[in-house]
Amino acid sequence: MTDQSNAKARFIPPFKADVVGSLLRPREIIEARAAHGAGHITREELWKIESSCVARAVALQKAAGLQVCTDGEYHRRHWFMDFVERIEGVAFEGGLKTTFQTESGPIEFAPPRVITKGKLKRVRPLALREFEDVAPLAREAGLTAKQVMPSPTLLHFRSGRSGVDFHAYPDIAEYFADLARVYREEIAALYEAGCRYVQIDETNFPFLCDPKLHDHVRSIGEDPQTIQHTYAKLLNDVTRDRPADMRVCVHMCRGNHESAWVASGGYEPVAEVAFGQIDVDGFFLEYDTDRAGGFEPLRHLSGDKVAVLGLVTSKKPQLESKDVLKRRIDEASKFVPLERLALSPQCGFASTIGGNRLTEDDEKRKLELVVEVAREVWG
Repeated sequence: MTDQSNAKARFIPPFKADVVGSLLRPREIIEARAAHGAGHITREELWKIESSCVARAVALQKAAGLQVCTDGEYHRRHWFMDFVERIEGVAFEGGLKTTFQTESGPIEFAPPRVITKGKLKRVRPLALREFEDVAPLAREAGLTAKQVMPSPTLLHFRSGRSGVDFHAYPDIAEYFADLARVYREEIAALYEAGCRYVQIDETNFPFLCDPKLHDHVRSIGEDPQTIQHTYAKLLNDVTRDRPADMRVCVHMCRGNHESAWVASGGYEPVAEVAFGQIDVDGFFLEYDTDRAGGFEPLRHLSGDKVAVLGLVTSKKPQLESKDVLKRRIDEASKFVPLERLALSPQCGFASTIGGNRLTEDDEKRKLELVVEVAREVWG
């Protein structure tokens, strides 16, 4: 890559210093959501309060020196629920008991089980209104607005074939085709609204890296290896036909709930399929702890795909050493050229509304660190 093309690449997503999505919810949002839950304010009144906070989220990311911003996921109570429940034919049923891990020991959390009760259709916007809220703020700040959305794989992974109504979908291939179409329609609407940068939050490929979670895969009637190809095809059907100037990345997440996680294990078990076959522009990869393994799986990153290294943890307040971050970027460059690497936090700061165990000041310092290291490494 020439110096000129390398310089140009710094202005094309994913950026050398990037973000994943969620930010710690301000107190106003938490209190307003409680008021809405108690019936004291309407959903539109809650939206207005959230919108006023989105302006602060954009200002925070601008002040940190980023070229990109999200809305902090301030309009969501949970990283996937608000999006998924807007899809016609989808419902939540019970809870999927999940053991999250912390440094103090395991905790139990039960996100809802997603089921399909009828034909899947996009009858209303899924994330479009969120983008329309943040886009003018981003433009005014001179930033690129990134829209995040949960991966379509979670609709299947959380219940399997038994969670898909047989009358609506006697042929499971038709189910996956409709699911991909719903996402394509949303991406097309986002593009029409001016969105040029989309991130798909994917938990299930990283979960397949952990042998302890393979029992769940078998319990839904699937094989841990073959399901990778099913999901890769689904994601490719989602991203196909996207305009040439729209950039799409996948964030690989091992679970992020109040500083806890679910899965452990390096990317090797899924790298050949995920990094080699999924047609996206880059991957946001969690590399903040030894649980993520080494950088060797990055050798499977095909084409010009970018590996955004999540070396700065969003789970702890302690600030990472610049020298350590630079050394790890150098280690990764042995498997992917430096110009195809970037830096970000390993995940969002608040995938669920309670947020991770750090302060807004910690959050800001983490984002500033990402920017400072990226400037020193890539210029």
